[in-house]
Amino acid sequence: MLYKFLKPAAFHLDSEQAHNLAISGLERSGQCRASRAVIASLYGLEDPSLAQTLWGLSFPNPLGMAAGFDKNARVIPALAALGFGFVEIGTVTPRPQPGNPRPRIFRLPDDQAIINRMGFPNEGADAVAVRLARLDKRPGKPAIPLGINLGKNKDTSLEDAAQDYIAAFEKLFPYGDYCVINVSSPNTPGLRLLQGADYLGALMAQVQVANQRLAAQYRRQPLPCLLKIAPDLAAEDLEAIGALALGASIDGLIATNTTLGRDGLVCAVNEAGGLSGAPLRTRSTEVIRTLYRIVGKQVPIVGVGGIGNGQDAYDKLRAGASLVQVYTAFIYQGPVIARDIKAQLLQLLRRDGFENVAAAVGVDVY
Repeated sequence: MLYKFLKPAAFHLDSEQAHNLAISGLERSGQCRASRAVIASLYGLEDPSLAQTLWGLSFPNPLGMAAGFDKNARVIPALAALGFGFVEIGTVTPRPQPGNPRPRIFRLPDDQAIINRMGFPNEGADAVAVRLARLDKRPGKPAIPLGINLGKNKDTSLEDAAQDYIAAFEKLFPYGDYCVINVSSPNTPGLRLLQGADYLGALMAQVQVANQRLAAQYRRQPLPCLLKIAPDLAAEDLEAIGALALGASIDGLIATNTTLGRDGLVCAVNEAGGLSGAPLRTRSTEVIRTLYRIVGKQVPIVGVGGIGNGQDAYDKLRAGASLVQVYTAFIYQGPVIARDIKAQLLQLLRRDGFENVAAAVGVDVY
C-alpha cells in the first residue's frame, strides 16, 4: 500500500534519482534489525518445495535480484528480508568509474520496460570489498547466496580484459558465493565482442586459473563462475557458448542481459541503450530453451528478462532455467514482487503436480 502511494511521486522524479532514493531507503531499513524483522514477517515467508541446491549452494527459493539494482552492495540485507532467494551485486569493475553521461535511464511504463545506458557506474572493487567485509562481520548476515557480477573498465582494451576481470575477482573473492563474468552489456563499447570465439574461451580459462589460485590462498572451494550473455546472439553463437560451457571453464549461464532490439514497443522512444522488462520476455525464454537443449542440467541456467509474475518465472523454469532473476518488474511493482511471484509459482507447481521447483526445470524442452 505504501509503495502504491509513493510510486506516482517517484515516477515524477528522474529515473536515476528515484533509484538512488530507493537504494538509500532500503539501505537504512536493512541496517536495523527490527525493521528487517518486520519486513521479513511481511514478505520473507518461504516454502521448502521452492528450495534447491546448486553448485553446493542452498537457495531457499529460485527468485533472485539481478545485477544492476545494487551496484555497490548496499542493500543485500533488505533484499534478503524482502524474500529474494539470492542477490547478485554489481556490475563491479576493478577501478571506480562514473559510467555514461546522464540522463541514462528511461522508463517505458506502457511497455513495463526500461532502457538504460549506464555504462557500469560503480565505486570500484576496493570500496565494494570494504562494504562486504563489514557485512561479513555483522550479526544477522543474510543466509542467502551472494553473486558478484564482474566487468571491465571502459578504458581497458579487449586484449587486456581478462586482467580487469581477474583484478576485481581477486579483491572480491572472499565475499562471494558465485561470480559472474559480464561480457554482454551493450553500454560498454566493444564488450559484447568478448562473447565471440576469439576471446571467450581464453577469458574464461584465465578466470578459472585465478579461481583455483584464490581458492588455495583462502583455503576454500573455487567459486562457481557463471557467464552472462546477450539475448541478441545468433543461434551459432549460442551453440558455441553451450559447447564451451560443457567444458571446464563455465559453471553456469545467465540468460539474458538487456537487448538492443526495439520490436513491439508501444512507447515511442529514440534512446540508445539496453532494453529490459516485458518486451524481452519471449526472446530470453527462447535463449534459455536453446541453451538447455545443449547443456541440459549439467550447466545450470539462470533465467532473466521480462519476469513480472509467477507465470513468467514458471515459463522460464520449464524452458530450462533452474533459477530466475528480476529487476525491471521491481521498479514497477515494488517490494511485494518476490512474495507474489513465489506464491504464484507455488500454485502453478501444485496445479501441475510437481513436488518441488527442481522437478519443473526443462520439462517443456523435450
